[in-house]
Amino acid sequence: MSWSFETDPEYQAQLDWVADFVEQEVAPLDLVFETPYDTADKAMMSALRPLQEQVRERGLWGCHLGADLGGPGYGQLKLALLNEQLGRSRFAPRAFGTQAPDSGNSEILAHYGTEEQKARWLQPLLDGDIVSCYSMTEPHGGSDPTSFRTQAVRDGDEWVITGEKWFSSNARYADFFITMVVTNPEVSAYQGMSMFIIPADTLGITTIRNVGLAGESEGTGSHGYLRYEGVRVPADHLLGGEGQAFAIAQTRLGGGRIHHAMRTMAQVSRAFDMMCERALSRTTKGQLLGSLQMTQEKIADSWMQMEQFRLILLRTAWLIDRHNDYLRVRKDIAAIKVLTAQVLHDVVQRSIQLHGSLGVTDELPLMDMLRDATWLALGDGPSEVHKITLARQVLRNYEAGDELWPSEHIPPKREAARAKFAHLLELEVGNQ
Repeated sequence: MSWSFETDPEYQAQLDWVADFVEQEVAPLDLVFETPYDTADKAMMSALRPLQEQVRERGLWGCHLGADLGGPGYGQLKLALLNEQLGRSRFAPRAFGTQAPDSGNSEILAHYGTEEQKARWLQPLLDGDIVSCYSMTEPHGGSDPTSFRTQAVRDGDEWVITGEKWFSSNARYADFFITMVVTNPEVSAYQGMSMFIIPADTLGITTIRNVGLAGESEGTGSHGYLRYEGVRVPADHLLGGEGQAFAIAQTRLGGGRIHHAMRTMAQVSRAFDMMCERALSRTTKGQLLGSLQMTQEKIADSWMQMEQFRLILLRTAWLIDRHNDYLRVRKDIAAIKVLTAQVLHDVVQRSIQLHGSLGVTDELPLMDMLRDATWLALGDGPSEVHKITLARQVLRNYEAGDELWPSEHIPPKREAARAKFAHLLELEVGNQ
Protein backbone atom coordinates (compact mmCIF):
# COMPACT_ATOMS: atom_id res chain seq x y z
CA MET A 1 0.00 0.00 0.00
CA SER A 2 1.08 3.60 -0.63
CA TRP A 3 2.16 5.98 2.09
CA SER A 4 -0.80 7.98 3.39
CA PHE A 5 -0.68 11.74 3.47
CA GLU A 6 -1.66 12.90 6.93
CA THR A 7 -4.98 14.74 7.00
CA ASP A 8 -7.24 16.03 9.72
CA PRO A 9 -9.29 13.22 11.31
CA GLU A 10 -12.61 14.51 9.94
CA TYR A 11 -11.39 14.57 6.35
CA GLN A 12 -9.63 11.23 6.76
CA ALA A 13 -12.97 9.76 7.82
CA GLN A 14 -14.49 11.16 4.62
CA LEU A 15 -11.72 9.58 2.55
CA ASP A 16 -12.25 6.22 4.22
CA TRP A 17 -15.97 6.44 3.45
CA VAL A 18 -15.24 7.35 -0.17
CA ALA A 19 -12.90 4.38 -0.59
CA ASP A 20 -15.52 1.92 0.65
CA PHE A 21 -18.35 3.63 -1.22
CA VAL A 22 -16.50 3.58 -4.55
CA GLU A 23 -15.49 -0.07 -4.19
CA GLN A 24 -18.83 -1.39 -2.95
CA GLU A 25 -21.43 0.83 -4.63
CA VAL A 26 -19.94 2.67 -7.60
CA ALA A 27 -17.38 0.36 -9.22
CA PRO A 28 -19.98 -2.35 -10.01
CA LEU A 29 -21.58 0.13 -12.46
CA ASP A 30 -18.43 -0.11 -14.59
CA LEU A 31 -19.23 -3.75 -15.31
CA VAL A 32 -22.85 -3.18 -16.36
CA PHE A 33 -23.12 0.16 -18.21
CA GLU A 34 -21.10 1.47 -21.16
CA THR A 35 -20.74 5.12 -20.13
CA PRO A 36 -21.64 7.41 -17.22
CA TYR A 37 -22.54 10.27 -19.60
CA ASP A 38 -25.61 8.99 -21.44
CA THR A 39 -28.42 10.84 -19.69
CA ALA A 40 -30.90 9.11 -22.03
CA ASP A 41 -30.03 5.72 -20.53
CA LYS A 42 -32.82 5.46 -17.98
CA ALA A 43 -31.45 2.34 -16.31
CA MET A 44 -28.03 3.91 -15.83
CA MET A 45 -29.48 7.18 -14.53
CA SER A 46 -31.75 5.27 -12.14
CA ALA A 47 -28.72 3.47 -10.74
CA LEU A 48 -26.62 6.64 -10.57
CA ARG A 49 -29.06 9.09 -8.98
CA PRO A 50 -29.28 7.40 -5.54
CA LEU A 51 -25.49 7.30 -5.38
CA GLN A 52 -25.27 11.00 -6.18
CA GLU A 53 -27.76 11.73 -3.40
CA GLN A 54 -25.62 9.83 -0.89
CA VAL A 55 -22.61 11.85 -1.99
CA ARG A 56 -24.54 15.09 -1.53
CA GLU A 57 -25.63 14.02 1.94
CA ARG A 58 -21.97 13.52 2.88
CA GLY A 59 -21.11 17.02 1.61
CA LEU A 60 -18.81 15.62 -1.09
CA TRP A 61 -20.63 16.74 -4.24
CA GLY A 62 -18.59 18.83 -6.67
CA CYS A 63 -15.47 18.96 -4.53
CA HIS A 64 -13.56 20.83 -7.24
CA LEU A 65 -15.89 23.80 -6.71
CA GLY A 66 -15.50 26.67 -4.32
CA ALA A 67 -18.06 27.40 -1.64
CA ASP A 68 -19.57 30.15 -3.81
CA LEU A 69 -20.62 27.49 -6.35
CA GLY A 70 -22.02 25.02 -3.85
CA GLY A 71 -18.88 22.97 -3.34
CA PRO A 72 -16.91 22.48 -0.12
CA GLY A 73 -13.99 24.61 -1.33
CA TYR A 74 -11.42 21.95 -0.47
CA GLY A 75 -8.69 23.16 -2.77
CA GLN A 76 -6.41 21.04 -4.94
CA LEU A 77 -4.55 19.16 -2.21
CA LYS A 78 -7.65 17.66 -0.63
CA LEU A 79 -9.08 17.11 -4.10
CA ALA A 80 -5.96 15.12 -5.03
CA LEU A 81 -6.43 12.83 -2.05
CA LEU A 82 -10.10 12.37 -2.92
CA ASN A 83 -9.36 11.57 -6.56
CA GLU A 84 -7.01 8.80 -5.51
CA GLN A 85 -10.20 6.95 -4.69
CA LEU A 86 -12.46 8.28 -7.44
CA GLY A 87 -9.99 7.25 -10.14
CA ARG A 88 -10.62 3.59 -9.35
CA SER A 89 -13.97 3.65 -11.17
CA ARG A 90 -15.16 5.20 -14.45
CA PHE A 91 -18.45 6.10 -12.78
CA ALA A 92 -17.05 7.58 -9.57
CA PRO A 93 -16.35 11.09 -10.94
CA ARG A 94 -19.92 11.25 -12.26
CA ALA A 95 -21.28 10.01 -8.93
CA PHE A 96 -19.33 12.79 -7.17
CA GLY A 97 -19.96 15.56 -9.72
CA THR A 98 -16.29 15.93 -10.69
CA GLN A 99 -16.26 14.29 -14.13
CA ALA A 100 -14.32 15.60 -17.12
CA PRO A 101 -14.93 17.55 -19.29
CA ASP A 102 -17.76 18.98 -17.16
CA SER A 103 -15.46 19.90 -14.26
CA GLY A 104 -13.24 22.05 -16.48
CA ASN A 105 -16.18 23.52 -18.37
CA SER A 106 -17.91 24.47 -15.13
CA GLU A 107 -14.72 26.17 -13.97
CA ILE A 108 -14.49 28.46 -17.00
CA LEU A 109 -18.23 29.14 -16.98
CA ALA A 110 -17.90 30.21 -13.36
CA HIS A 111 -14.94 32.48 -14.15
CA TYR A 112 -16.03 33.94 -17.48
CA GLY A 113 -19.76 33.32 -17.91
CA THR A 114 -22.42 35.98 -17.67
CA GLU A 115 -25.21 35.63 -15.14
CA GLU A 116 -27.55 34.45 -17.91
CA GLN A 117 -25.01 31.86 -19.11
CA LYS A 118 -24.50 30.59 -15.59
CA ALA A 119 -28.23 30.21 -15.02
CA ARG A 120 -28.80 28.38 -18.31
CA TRP A 121 -25.70 26.19 -18.48
CA LEU A 122 -23.60 26.26 -15.33
CA GLN A 123 -26.24 25.50 -12.72
CA PRO A 124 -27.72 22.45 -14.52
CA LEU A 125 -24.16 21.24 -15.08
CA LEU A 126 -23.35 21.59 -11.39
CA ASP A 127 -26.59 19.84 -10.48
CA GLY A 128 -25.64 16.88 -12.66
CA ASP A 129 -28.73 17.26 -14.85
CA ILE A 130 -26.81 17.77 -18.11
CA VAL A 131 -23.36 17.01 -19.52
CA SER A 132 -21.10 19.09 -21.76
CA CYS A 133 -18.44 18.88 -24.46
CA TYR A 134 -15.14 20.71 -24.94
CA SER A 135 -14.65 21.19 -28.68
CA MET A 136 -11.18 22.57 -29.35
CA THR A 137 -8.88 20.32 -31.40
CA GLU A 138 -8.99 20.35 -35.21
CA PRO A 139 -8.05 17.53 -37.62
CA HIS A 140 -5.00 19.31 -39.07
CA GLY A 141 -3.65 20.99 -35.92
CA GLY A 142 -4.00 18.86 -32.81
CA SER A 143 -1.24 20.29 -30.62
CA ASP A 144 -1.01 23.69 -32.34
CA PRO A 145 -4.09 25.82 -31.65
CA THR A 146 -2.51 28.74 -33.52
CA SER A 147 -3.21 26.80 -36.74
CA PHE A 148 -6.96 26.42 -36.13
CA ARG A 149 -9.23 27.33 -39.04
CA THR A 150 -12.77 27.07 -37.63
CA GLN A 151 -14.04 30.62 -37.86
CA ALA A 152 -16.88 32.74 -36.48
CA VAL A 153 -18.07 35.78 -38.40
CA ARG A 154 -20.33 38.43 -36.84
CA ASP A 155 -23.66 38.91 -38.63
CA GLY A 156 -25.80 41.44 -36.79
CA ASP A 157 -26.81 40.00 -33.43
CA GLU A 158 -25.43 36.56 -34.29
CA TRP A 159 -22.15 34.79 -34.92
CA VAL A 160 -21.91 32.33 -37.83
CA ILE A 161 -19.49 29.45 -37.20
CA THR A 162 -17.95 27.30 -39.92
CA GLY A 163 -15.25 24.62 -39.71
CA GLU A 164 -14.43 21.18 -38.36
CA LYS A 165 -13.48 19.97 -34.89
CA TRP A 166 -11.77 16.68 -34.08
CA PHE A 167 -11.87 14.62 -30.87
CA SER A 168 -14.55 16.76 -29.23
CA SER A 169 -14.83 15.06 -25.88
CA ASN A 170 -18.21 13.66 -24.90
CA ALA A 171 -19.86 15.15 -28.01
CA ARG A 172 -22.48 12.43 -28.55
CA TYR A 173 -23.99 12.90 -25.08
CA ALA A 174 -23.48 16.64 -24.54
CA ASP A 175 -26.22 19.23 -24.17
CA PHE A 176 -23.85 22.01 -25.20
CA PHE A 177 -20.37 22.51 -26.61
CA ILE A 178 -17.74 25.02 -25.56
CA THR A 179 -15.94 25.69 -28.84
CA MET A 180 -12.73 27.58 -29.61
CA VAL A 181 -12.76 29.44 -32.96
CA VAL A 182 -11.05 32.23 -34.89
CA THR A 183 -12.94 35.54 -34.71
CA ASN A 184 -10.22 37.85 -36.08
CA PRO A 185 -7.79 36.27 -38.58
CA GLU A 186 -5.98 39.59 -39.05
CA VAL A 187 -4.23 39.49 -35.68
CA SER A 188 -2.19 36.96 -33.72
CA ALA A 189 -4.07 33.79 -32.78
CA TYR A 190 -3.45 34.72 -29.14
CA GLN A 191 -5.64 37.80 -29.62
CA GLY A 192 -7.86 36.62 -32.45
CA MET A 193 -9.57 33.53 -31.04
CA SER A 194 -12.73 33.32 -28.94
CA MET A 195 -14.86 30.78 -27.09
CA PHE A 196 -18.55 30.15 -27.74
CA ILE A 197 -21.27 28.19 -25.99
CA ILE A 198 -23.14 26.24 -28.68
CA PRO A 199 -26.29 24.27 -27.80
CA ALA A 200 -25.98 20.72 -29.16
CA ASP A 201 -29.27 20.94 -31.06
CA THR A 202 -28.25 24.05 -33.02
CA LEU A 203 -28.86 23.74 -36.78
CA GLY A 204 -25.77 23.18 -38.88
CA ILE A 205 -23.89 20.85 -36.53
CA THR A 206 -23.11 17.49 -38.15
CA THR A 207 -21.39 14.58 -36.44
CA ILE A 208 -19.19 13.11 -39.15
CA ARG A 209 -18.51 10.20 -36.83
CA ASN A 210 -18.07 9.35 -33.16
CA VAL A 211 -14.51 8.18 -32.70
CA GLY A 212 -13.78 5.41 -30.22
CA LEU A 213 -10.52 4.70 -28.47
CA ALA A 214 -8.75 1.47 -29.37
CA GLY A 215 -10.33 -1.41 -27.46
CA GLU A 216 -13.72 0.26 -26.95
CA SER A 217 -16.79 -1.60 -28.14
CA GLU A 218 -18.01 -0.67 -31.62
CA GLY A 219 -20.44 2.22 -31.56
CA THR A 220 -19.52 3.40 -28.05
CA GLY A 221 -16.99 6.07 -29.04
CA SER A 222 -17.72 9.49 -27.57
CA HIS A 223 -15.07 11.71 -29.15
CA GLY A 224 -16.89 13.54 -31.91
CA TYR A 225 -15.56 14.51 -35.31
CA LEU A 226 -17.82 17.50 -35.86
CA ARG A 227 -18.59 19.80 -38.77
CA TYR A 228 -19.99 23.28 -38.18
CA GLU A 229 -21.72 24.56 -41.34
CA GLY A 230 -23.10 28.06 -40.97
CA VAL A 231 -23.96 27.42 -37.32
CA ARG A 232 -25.69 30.52 -35.96
CA VAL A 233 -25.56 31.44 -32.30
CA PRO A 234 -26.72 34.66 -30.61
CA ALA A 235 -24.03 37.19 -29.71
CA ASP A 236 -24.65 36.54 -26.02
CA HIS A 237 -23.30 32.99 -26.48
CA LEU A 238 -19.76 34.39 -26.58
CA LEU A 239 -17.92 33.15 -23.47
CA GLY A 240 -15.77 35.86 -21.92
CA GLY A 241 -14.71 38.67 -24.21
CA GLU A 242 -13.85 38.49 -27.87
CA GLY A 243 -10.25 37.37 -28.30
CA GLN A 244 -9.99 35.77 -24.84
CA ALA A 245 -9.93 32.12 -25.91
CA PHE A 246 -6.31 31.44 -24.96
CA ALA A 247 -6.70 32.90 -21.47
CA ILE A 248 -9.87 30.88 -20.96
CA ALA A 249 -8.27 27.69 -22.30
CA GLN A 250 -5.30 27.99 -19.94
CA THR A 251 -7.65 28.41 -16.98
CA ARG A 252 -9.41 25.23 -18.01
CA LEU A 253 -6.42 23.13 -19.07
CA GLY A 254 -4.27 23.95 -16.05
CA GLY A 255 -6.82 22.42 -13.71
CA GLY A 256 -7.73 19.64 -16.11
CA ARG A 257 -4.16 18.40 -16.37
CA ILE A 258 -3.67 18.00 -12.66
CA HIS A 259 -7.13 16.44 -12.25
CA HIS A 260 -6.22 13.83 -14.87
CA ALA A 261 -3.06 13.13 -12.87
CA MET A 262 -5.05 12.77 -9.64
CA ARG A 263 -7.39 10.19 -11.14
CA THR A 264 -4.49 8.41 -12.85
CA MET A 265 -2.77 7.96 -9.48
CA ALA A 266 -5.64 5.68 -8.56
CA GLN A 267 -5.09 3.55 -11.66
CA VAL A 268 -1.35 3.33 -10.97
CA SER A 269 -2.09 2.11 -7.45
CA ARG A 270 -4.63 -0.36 -8.78
CA ALA A 271 -2.18 -1.83 -11.30
CA PHE A 272 0.48 -2.03 -8.58
CA ASP A 273 -1.90 -3.82 -6.21
CA MET A 274 -2.69 -6.34 -8.96
CA MET A 275 1.03 -6.86 -9.56
CA CYS A 276 1.76 -7.57 -5.89
CA GLU A 277 -1.20 -9.91 -5.53
CA ARG A 278 -0.03 -11.84 -8.58
CA ALA A 279 3.52 -12.06 -7.23
CA LEU A 280 2.24 -13.72 -4.06
CA SER A 281 -0.31 -15.98 -5.79
CA ARG A 282 1.48 -17.52 -8.75
CA THR A 283 4.30 -20.04 -8.93
CA THR A 284 6.56 -21.00 -11.81
CA LYS A 285 8.95 -23.97 -11.79
CA GLY A 286 8.16 -24.53 -8.15
CA GLN A 287 8.97 -20.99 -7.05
CA LEU A 288 6.69 -18.14 -6.04
CA LEU A 289 6.88 -15.25 -8.52
CA GLY A 290 7.51 -12.87 -5.64
CA SER A 291 10.65 -14.77 -4.66
CA LEU A 292 12.28 -14.24 -8.06
CA GLN A 293 14.69 -11.33 -8.42
CA MET A 294 13.28 -10.03 -11.72
CA THR A 295 9.82 -9.90 -10.19
CA GLN A 296 11.22 -8.13 -7.15
CA GLU A 297 12.90 -5.62 -9.46
CA LYS A 298 9.56 -4.90 -11.17
CA ILE A 299 7.89 -4.33 -7.82
CA ALA A 300 10.71 -2.14 -6.50
CA ASP A 301 10.89 0.00 -9.66
CA SER A 302 7.11 0.39 -9.70
CA TRP A 303 6.91 1.38 -6.03
CA MET A 304 9.64 4.01 -6.44
CA GLN A 305 8.03 5.52 -9.53
CA MET A 306 4.58 5.48 -7.94
CA GLU A 307 5.70 7.17 -4.73
CA GLN A 308 7.76 9.81 -6.54
CA PHE A 309 4.78 10.58 -8.76
CA ARG A 310 2.41 10.79 -5.81
CA LEU A 311 4.67 13.14 -3.87
CA ILE A 312 5.26 15.55 -6.76
CA LEU A 313 1.53 15.46 -7.50
CA LEU A 314 0.64 16.37 -3.91
CA ARG A 315 3.33 19.05 -3.86
CA THR A 316 1.96 20.58 -7.09
CA ALA A 317 -1.57 20.56 -5.67
CA TRP A 318 -0.24 22.28 -2.53
CA LEU A 319 1.49 24.94 -4.66
CA ILE A 320 -1.72 25.63 -6.59
CA ASP A 321 -3.56 26.13 -3.31
CA ARG A 322 -0.77 28.36 -2.03
CA HIS A 323 -0.51 30.65 -5.07
CA ASN A 324 -4.04 30.35 -6.50
CA ASP A 325 -2.49 30.88 -9.92
CA TYR A 326 -1.89 28.11 -12.44
CA LEU A 327 0.74 30.19 -14.23
CA ARG A 328 2.89 30.30 -11.08
CA VAL A 329 3.13 26.49 -11.15
CA ARG A 330 3.26 26.04 -14.90
CA LYS A 331 6.45 23.98 -14.88
CA ASP A 332 5.14 21.75 -12.06
CA ILE A 333 1.93 21.03 -13.97
CA ALA A 334 3.97 20.33 -17.11
CA ALA A 335 6.04 17.80 -15.18
CA ILE A 336 2.92 16.18 -13.76
CA LYS A 337 1.41 15.96 -17.24
CA VAL A 338 4.43 14.04 -18.56
CA LEU A 339 4.74 11.78 -15.52
CA THR A 340 1.04 10.88 -15.58
CA ALA A 341 1.36 8.93 -18.81
CA GLN A 342 4.88 7.65 -18.19
CA VAL A 343 4.32 6.20 -14.72
CA LEU A 344 0.97 4.65 -15.63
CA HIS A 345 2.50 3.01 -18.70
CA ASP A 346 5.52 1.63 -16.85
CA VAL A 347 3.63 0.19 -13.87
CA VAL A 348 0.84 -1.28 -16.00
CA GLN A 349 3.32 -2.83 -18.44
CA ARG A 350 5.11 -4.60 -15.60
CA SER A 351 1.82 -5.79 -14.15
CA ILE A 352 0.78 -7.18 -17.53
CA GLN A 353 4.08 -9.03 -17.79
CA LEU A 354 3.54 -10.76 -14.45
CA HIS A 355 -0.01 -11.74 -15.41
CA GLY A 356 1.13 -13.36 -18.66
CA SER A 357 -1.53 -14.11 -21.24
CA LEU A 358 -4.31 -13.18 -18.82
CA GLY A 359 -2.88 -9.67 -18.64
CA VAL A 360 -3.56 -8.95 -22.33
CA THR A 361 -7.15 -10.20 -22.33
CA ASP A 362 -10.37 -8.29 -21.73
CA GLU A 363 -10.84 -10.27 -18.51
CA LEU A 364 -8.53 -7.87 -16.67
CA PRO A 365 -8.50 -4.04 -16.88
CA LEU A 366 -4.77 -3.80 -17.58
CA MET A 367 -4.90 -3.38 -21.37
CA ASP A 368 -7.47 -0.60 -20.97
CA MET A 369 -5.07 1.08 -18.56
CA LEU A 370 -2.22 0.72 -21.07
CA ARG A 371 -4.39 2.32 -23.75
CA ASP A 372 -5.20 5.16 -21.35
CA ALA A 373 -1.49 5.71 -20.72
CA THR A 374 -0.96 6.19 -24.45
CA TRP A 375 -3.91 8.56 -24.66
CA LEU A 376 -2.75 10.57 -21.64
CA ALA A 377 0.58 11.22 -23.37
CA LEU A 378 -1.38 13.05 -26.09
CA GLY A 379 -4.45 14.56 -24.41
CA ASP A 380 -4.29 18.18 -23.20
CA GLY A 381 -1.11 18.59 -25.22
CA PRO A 382 1.51 15.92 -26.07
CA SER A 383 4.23 15.11 -23.56
CA GLU A 384 6.91 16.53 -25.86
CA VAL A 385 5.32 20.00 -25.72
CA HIS A 386 5.16 19.88 -21.93
CA LYS A 387 8.81 18.87 -21.69
CA ILE A 388 9.68 21.96 -23.73
CA THR A 389 7.55 24.10 -21.42
CA LEU A 390 9.18 22.56 -18.36
CA ALA A 391 12.72 23.10 -19.65
CA ARG A 392 12.03 26.72 -20.61
CA GLN A 393 10.50 27.47 -17.22
CA VAL A 394 13.44 25.88 -15.39
CA LEU A 395 16.02 27.76 -17.48
CA ARG A 396 14.43 31.08 -16.51
CA ASN A 397 15.92 30.58 -13.05
CA TYR A 398 19.48 30.43 -14.39
CA GLU A 399 21.92 32.82 -16.03
CA ALA A 400 24.70 32.27 -18.54
CA GLY A 401 28.23 32.23 -17.22
CA ASP A 402 30.34 35.36 -17.80
CA GLU A 403 33.67 33.62 -18.30
CA LEU A 404 35.12 31.23 -20.83
CA TRP A 405 35.05 28.43 -18.27
CA PRO A 406 32.00 27.13 -16.34
CA SER A 407 31.32 28.59 -12.90
CA GLU A 408 32.24 25.22 -11.33
CA HIS A 409 35.59 25.02 -13.17
CA ILE A 410 38.02 23.75 -10.50
CA PRO A 411 41.36 25.50 -11.37
CA PRO A 412 40.15 29.09 -10.71
CA LYS A 413 38.16 27.97 -7.67
CA ARG A 414 41.25 26.23 -6.28
CA GLU A 415 43.32 29.35 -6.89
CA ALA A 416 40.75 31.49 -5.08
CA ALA A 417 40.65 29.03 -2.18
CA ARG A 418 44.44 29.07 -1.86
CA ALA A 419 44.40 32.86 -1.84
CA LYS A 420 41.78 32.86 0.90
CA PHE A 421 43.83 30.55 3.12
CA ALA A 422 47.28 31.81 2.06
CA HIS A 423 48.20 32.99 5.55
CA LEU A 424 47.48 29.56 6.98
CA LEU A 425 49.34 27.79 4.21
CA GLU A 426 52.37 30.06 4.73
CA LEU A 427 52.26 29.38 8.48
CA GLU A 428 52.22 25.65 7.85
CA VAL A 429 55.21 25.89 5.53
CA GLY A 430 57.05 28.02 8.05
CA ASN A 431 56.57 25.44 10.80
CA GLN A 432 58.08 22.63 8.77
